[in-house]
Amino acid sequence: MEGRSAAPHQQDGSVASPRRSPTQQRSRERVERMLAAASALIAAQGSDAMRMGEVAERAGVSIGSLYQFFPDKRAIVWALAERYTAESQACIAAALKDVADAEGLRRAFSELVDIYYRLFLAEPVMRDIWSGTQADKALRELELADSRANAEFLVAVLKRLRPDADPVALETTAFLVWQMGEAAMRLAISVDRQEGDRLVAAYKRMALRELVGE
Repeated sequence: MEGRSAAPHQQDGSVASPRRSPTQQRSRERVERMLAAASALIAAQGSDAMRMGEVAERAGVSIGSLYQFFPDKRAIVWALAERYTAESQACIAAALKDVADAEGLRRAFSELVDIYYRLFLAEPVMRDIWSGTQADKALRELELADSRANAEFLVAVLKRLRPDADPVALETTAFLVWQMGEAAMRLAISVDRQEGDRLVAAYKRMALRELVGE
């Protein structure tokens, strides 16, 4: 995903996004330190417990400098969510761009699900952000936009495999598959590992039956 998505809004309608994008190298490095500090704090204690003063102290910047780029911690969480979203979209696009047959789709899709699941298990920040999407309207909208974008990559493959199929039906199937995948990952990481593994395997079977008739 290039650039920024629509910024999250506060309850009063104000935007909770970085106030400005860094243009100088020094500023970009400072913002990277801020995000790295926030990631470490979220991994250790969760985003709810994170405080702006802690982020500034850990990043080695003044609180005023932090507020220059992030007006509140929701803006930090949003920036991290966008980063994970962009990385996941790049991974999905690369995995699907050369798929030319049903077996290739089956293999690529299965590998993508496994990669995504491992990321959720390995990245406490990612888990924290996406486990809280249902309580944050802005993050729900970002997740929805992410699912639609990922569905487009899948639609492109399905159109190559089924050139005579109804394109609207393909778009609906692809969008539902990705959105169900988000829900399946959240469920899988909320239970013990063995049950989570079974849930992810079941999701893959159901999705592949719909996509390639497995």
